[in-house]
Formats: sequence, C-alpha cells, structure tokens
Amino acid sequence: MCGIAGAIGIVTPALRAAVERANSCLAHRGPDGEGLWSGVPAGAAAPGAVLAHRRLAIIDLSAGAAQPMADPLTGNVIVYNGEIYNFQEIRSELERGGARFRTTSDTEVLLRAYAAWKEEALGRLRGMFAFVLWDAARGVALLARDRVGIKPLYWALARPPGESPALLFASEVRGLLGMELVPRKLSRAGLSTYLWNGFVVGPETIIDGIREFPAGSFAEVDPRAPRLEPRRYWELPRATPGSATVDEVAHELDTAARQHLISDVPLAVFLSGGVDSSAVTALAARAGQGLVKTFNVSFEEEAYDESKAARAIATAVGAEHHEILLRQETFRAQLPAALRSLDQPSFDAINTYFVSRAVREAGITVALAGTGGDELFGGYKSFEEVPRARRAGGALSFLPAPMLGAFAALLTRAKVGRFGEVPPQTRWGKLGDVLAARGNLLAVYQTFYAIYTRSFLEEIAAKEITETTMYGLPPERARELTARTNGAQAWHAVSMLELALFLGERLLRDSDCASMAVALELRVPLLDHRVIESLAGLEAAERFAPIRSKRLLKEIALRGVDRALFARPKMGFVLPIDVWARDRLREDVAAVFADRALVAGAGLDSSAIQKLWRAYQAGAPGLYWSRIWSLYALLTWCREQRARL
Repeated sequence: MCGIAGAIGIVTPALRAAVERANSCLAHRGPDGEGLWSGVPAGAAAPGAVLAHRRLAIIDLSAGAAQPMADPLTGNVIVYNGEIYNFQEIRSELERGGARFRTTSDTEVLLRAYAAWKEEALGRLRGMFAFVLWDAARGVALLARDRVGIKPLYWALARPPGESPALLFASEVRGLLGMELVPRKLSRAGLSTYLWNGFVVGPETIIDGIREFPAGSFAEVDPRAPRLEPRRYWELPRATPGSATVDEVAHELDTAARQHLISDVPLAVFLSGGVDSSAVTALAARAGQGLVKTFNVSFEEEAYDESKAARAIATAVGAEHHEILLRQETFRAQLPAALRSLDQPSFDAINTYFVSRAVREAGITVALAGTGGDELFGGYKSFEEVPRARRAGGALSFLPAPMLGAFAALLTRAKVGRFGEVPPQTRWGKLGDVLAARGNLLAVYQTFYAIYTRSFLEEIAAKEITETTMYGLPPERARELTARTNGAQAWHAVSMLELALFLGERLLRDSDCASMAVALELRVPLLDHRVIESLAGLEAAERFAPIRSKRLLKEIALRGVDRALFARPKMGFVLPIDVWARDRLREDVAAVFADRALVAGAGLDSSAIQKLWRAYQAGAPGLYWSRIWSLYALLTWCREQRARL
C-alpha cells in the first residue's frame, strides 16, 4: 500500500520538479520511504516518464523491495499501489518458466508478469492495485487499475509554462493539485454529482481537468503524444444463474480470506459486530494463519455501540479481541485532521478516519474490513424499495407529470405533516421524484440515494451546474450503467448499481483516503473479483433471499456461530456524529454558511443554504444531519484547497 505520482511526456526539469511536489503531498500514504525515477537524465529534455513513489512497507520490508522498481532484464520500471494477493502462485508459475527473483515482494512479481504476458497479465491478478509501468523497449507507459476500484488513480493533461503537454497521474486529487500545473477550479459536472449524491461520481472529479481512471481498465500512453483512452479488461458480471454453486462461492470466500491475511507487518480485523465484519473475522479465523486479532471501536452512546456483540462474536470464533473507546472529546480534538483527510469532499468519510487512526495507534498496519457484504448479498433497503418503486412508477407512468406531482405531494404531506420552510428531504419527501422516474431503474435508484429533492437542488445550485448530469451521474456513466442493468433480474441489477456507485464511488474512495491518511492498509476480502463472479452464477433467490437477511453469507462464513448473536436490528457502522457534531460544529457551520464569498465560489445559493440551516435548527421534519454535513464538507474542502468555480 503506497502512493504514486508521475508524468508522461517531454520530461524537463520543470516537469520533474512538479512530480516531486506531488510526491511530497502524498507523504502520509507512505511513511516508510520515497523514490523518484526517470529515464531522462536530469537537466535534459526528452520523451519519457517521471515516476514517484511513497512507500508503506507491507510485503518484503527490505530496501530491495523499494519503488520505483526496475526489472534488470527488460529495463521496465513500475510504481504501484496495492497488493496482489495471489502473487505467490504467479511467482511459482513464472519460476517454472525460468524466471528468477531478487526479492519476496509482489511488486517484482508484477514486473515479471508483465514481461511474460504484457497486458494479459492483468487477467491473472487477484488483488487491489493501481500502477503505472514504463515499458522501456516500446517507450510507452501502461496505466492500470483493479477491477472493482479499490485503489484510486487520477490523471490530467497539463503543461509546465512554455512546455509541451504531459499526462500527469497520482493516487489522490490533492497530489495532482500539488503539482501546481492544474488550476484549482471546480468542475461543474463534478459539483453536480456531489450535490446529488454527497460524493463525486467518476470519471468526473471535483476539479475541472482532473479525471478518475476507471476501475477494471488499462491504457497505454505515448510520451510523444500523450493522451489517455482507457480500455476495459473486466466489468461487473451479469447474472448467469446456474453457472456456479454455493460450494464454489464458499471456496472463493475461503481462498480470498486466506490470501488477504498475507502480511509481514501486524494485521487485524475491524469487527463492528455486524454480519459482514463478523463473516470476515470467522473466515480469517478458519484460514489457519494463526490467531486473529480483532478491534472494535466502542462508544459511550448506547444507541451506537455494538461492543458487546463484537466481543461475543470474537469469543465464538476464537479471536484475540481488543476494544477502543472513542469519546466525544477525542472526536472534537481529531475532527480538524479528519476533515483534512478528505481527498475530495464527501459526507461520509470521517467515520473510517477515526476508526483507522485508533487501530493504527494500537500498532496495527493492515486491517481487514467487511466492506461489500450488503452490496453482494442484498443487505440494504434499496433491494426492497427500488424494485417496488420501479413497479409503482411504471404502473402510474400513464399519468401526466402535474398529476403525478400532486399525487406524490398528497401522500408526502399525509406521511410527515405540515412542511416547514424546507420540505422533507427523505425518501418520502422525494416521492414525486421517484414517480417522475416512471419505472426507470437507474433513475429510481439514484432518486432514493439523492441527498436532496430535485426542486430543492434547483434552489441550491444554478441550472448550468445541475443540468450537466443525468440523475446525478455523468451522462456517459448513466448510459453505461443503464446498458449494464437493462434486462437484469431486479435484485442483481440493484447489486450492480450498489457495487458500481455507492461502493465504488463512495465507500471505497472514502475508506482509502481516510485509512491512508494515517498510513493504514485497508483490505476488503469480500470484494475479491472471484467471489463477485461466483455469486453472479447463483440463482437470485439462492443468493439474496430472504432479502436483507444475508442468509447465504451467514451460512457460508458463520457456520457454527450462534445465530442468536445477530438477532438484533441492522445498525451499519456509524459514529454518533449527529449527536457529537450538533453542539461542536454549530457555530462553525453557521460561520461557513454565512461566508457569502465561499458559498458563491462553490456555485451555491446563499439564501437557499441559510433557509436549509434555519429549517434544520427549527427541527423541520425530514431534515437529517447529513443534509447539513454534505454542504459543510464541500465548503470546508473548498476553503482548505482554495478551489472555486
């Protein structure tokens, strides 16, 4: 796990200096070392690449495994962020073909795999990764990202003053901004996706000119004419019922858990007490790699605390359990650092920051998490509500739009009573938007997850911002997801959307920046691509039913564990931020919202935001803290990064 940055183009001293600045911005991702490589001599100017790396040593802690790493046989050079979990199997295959290795690192295996199989090596990798490899013989660079998008990669086309354009890349948007070659100008399309979702949806980013490299893709870049045209090597699988068995799913889960435990530094499992983290804990304990350590973050607020459940589950599977009490005063002290950890604005990332920091301070460098269980096994309400709303919207699609709106308003008012200055922004408040989707699955899904109603969103931001997207998505992304889910069984379609959007664009990105802010490697074994592919081969009922129960995951991973331990309402892992932040942040939120220059610079309407703030303080129905926090996170990020439209 590391941070990477670099440039591909006409390498000059100015371009090299820009990459060095980016590498400094990524120091938090790799406290164990740094490196810089370029095939162009210092002071010269020629086509080539500059590759930079910040190291968090996990596999092979020796200096020989440092990056950028060069292959002495081919001259190829790589900078790489992530882990290849099946690197030992690939290494054995390469050794049978005559390859010899100097280190025990997965980085060297990746270099040799490319030398043997070129881009076809990507299909053999089982892991999380983002890397850039300089092909010395061909004089081109290869960029690649893992299938699900666990590890981030961003790029931009820019040029030092008076020089030729170059393709810049980095593990974080802030790394690219640190090069000082990309203006700190907000993207209207990125901003539109944020205001709808509470996070930015790729390939857009919050900064104009910076793009997210798509998951499951690779691209070659010629430094003589740098441009980027990603090609897919993997996509979320469509359902193929009957092509896999439960035993095959169990085998892939067991294999993923065993491989994710490989580490040369202290490793533990995040154990919240819910089904997903408990499943990962049980799988890890069964893998036979030694005593599993588990960590639970507990709270004094009983409504948020699952420490008793986590303790019982750790005892049931034979794990060495540790509890860390997170108090409100710790939250207050660490909140500024948590906000600074955001690479892009998000309304959710700081949960992971506080947990990661606590575990890192306890001496752990690698942590496994249960991320992906809800998306893969049907644990969210969306698996019930989206298909139901889709059917209702389709049945009423014959009604004209005004009648649909009046009908929805009547139902909403009956549910939540009289509206205040701002109508409810919950799913009931968005009923009119749901019906207006007229049975379009993607539109219904996006409406359910929207932070605000369409009407209030239009008050917050001007049409030249909101109209840049479709259902809060970049148009090309909306078309891609529509094509991918058309004709799919409803539960499987919702699962693909959850994996692509809620998980791929929010949870994974937030988890990466929050954990790497404290130099903690976070691994997610449930999202192994072989697990995802095998699940797509099951019958829908076999995989998902009863919906929201995650029965199959329990049967596979938690066999032998008393089911009574999970006989409680689903909580999801959240901090009591709503409780802690109301008093702690009230004055700061008011000050940020009252800063008209800051609000206008972010393309927002000050009067609409003040109206929202007044309604929230007055206790208006259907206005949760997230509606305030999402705007506060955006504005504080813009202030911190000096970014504006």
